[in-house]
Parts: sequence; C-alpha cells; structure tokens
Amino acid sequence: MADRPPAVGAEIETVGAASFETRVLEARGPIAVEFMSYGCSHCRALEPVLREVAARLDGRERIARVNVAVDADLAATYGIRVTPTFVMFRDGGEVGRSEGPHPQVASLTTILTRPFVSGDGAAW
Repeated sequence: MADRPPAVGAEIETVGAASFETRVLEARGPIAVEFMSYGCSHCRALEPVLREVAARLDGRERIARVNVAVDADLAATYGIRVTPTFVMFRDGGEVGRSEGPHPQVASLTTILTRPFVSGDGAAW
C-alpha cells in the first residue's frame, strides 16, 4: 500500500461499510464523500487539495472518504467505477456526483458545493 501524503489543512473523515449509514446517510445537512484508493495516483495527488478545500469550507459542509480497496461492496453499491469519485449527499440522499481528478482548489470547491446551493445562491 502506498504511503499517505503528509497532513495539510483540515482532516477528512474516513468512513467504511460499518459507519457509512450513521456517518453519511443519517447525517443532517451536506456531506461530500470521496470514493478513493491510496493506490490511485490521482487520489494521492488530490489529498492536499482536498484538505485545503475542507479548511475553506470551515464546517459548512463535511467531507468524508471511502477507501474502495477496503470497502469494494460499498463502492459497488454506489456504482463507483473510477477513482476519485465524489458523491454529494444531503440529508441521506445523493444530490450530485463528479468523477475523475480535479487538481485545482477553486474547481474542486465549486464541484463539491454546487449541489448544496439553492437557486438564489444561498447555501442549504
């Protein structure tokens, strides 16, 4: 298994099959889940960017991750075929999805928050 990159910015919660229902599906409010693998070079490169985005969101939205190498059944349940894939949930329901690498903080911030903004631009 590849080494994890050094921690920079906010922490990202790791969830798995045992905690997914309570930490994601039963969570109130928005949560973005990164389906990733430490063997994925794009996922490793994205780590510091994702931490920076989490720091910028400052708790308005949570970010979690699922390691598909460990929780393949969970990844299959959500139809994950490529890593990284971000699935955005709000109050237990999927509200958005984005597949593939997004190396820029600004573009990733937009992708992760877009499903959580109402028509008038106000965050849910």
